Amino acid sequence: MESASIREVADRFDLPVSTLHYWERRGLIKPHRRSGWRYYDTDQLYRIALIRLWRDTGQLSLDEIATVLAGRTATYDWRDTVSARIEALESQLEKLATARTYLRHLLRCPENTLERCPEFRSTVELPGA
Repeated sequence: MESASIREVADRFDLPVSTLHYWERRGLIKPHRRSGWRYYDTDQLYRIALIRLWRDTGQLSLDEIATVLAGRTATYDWRDTVSARIEALESQLEKLATARTYLRHLLRCPENTLERCPEFRSTVELPGA
């Protein structure tokens, strides 16, 4: 696709047109204009695909994406943003693993006695104890 209208891009990526407008205002994408209409070339389509990928799988915020797209600057390296996101994801994964363990404990406890379940109680630390 050499050049696509904003409607074609929105449909292709299953995005609201307003999202593309917002990303443009944020400086994340830069469509070219013909007769006042926005059109996206292959490079911009690739950029939109990257933004979606980074939002969906990398869990990057738009601010983080802007930093990554800006590349290395005199004051900041995009790798710092990516490293910080990896650390946050690793922390989240640890919390999710702990939550899964506790929920599995709960499933093994007899009904109606979850807070008194000995196996579960043995895993809970009381503050100041």
